[in-house]
Amino acid sequence: MNPTPSKRLNLSVQYACNRKGLPLRADFVKWARAALVGGGEVTIRLVDADEGRTLNNEYRGKDYATNVLSFPYDTEPVVTGDLVICPSVVTREATEQNKPLAAHYAHLTVHGMLHLQGWDHENDDDAQAMEDEEREILAAMGYPDPYAV
Repeated sequence: MNPTPSKRLNLSVQYACNRKGLPLRADFVKWARAALVGGGEVTIRLVDADEGRTLNNEYRGKDYATNVLSFPYDTEPVVTGDLVICPSVVTREATEQNKPLAAHYAHLTVHGMLHLQGWDHENDDDAQAMEDEEREILAAMGYPDPYAV
């Protein structure tokens, strides 16, 4: 008989940049838990633009800071991985897109958590399925459709 997989989320949040105005660990726990099926061991690291740019260049070959990077390690018996979020990019995007900052952080956390669980958006069908899942998760938490124009 197989033991029941853990449904516990062990979430570490690292603030490697100025913490002023950033979401609290409790916020990230709520957003990550909403997107997680089963249990998880996840670290969310909030970084400045320099570190975000370095990581994006090193791992994706793109020489700019991006909003969120996902580093999945395993999905069994629980999801393990890291998310790297760059608050300066998140804030800029939220302003440019006229979105509430908390809603944008929630969306990017959910988006990253789905990547850790194997979701991707490499083709149109996968992108649509992932966006639909994000919409459903965010709506359940009371956030607006992040893809609405």
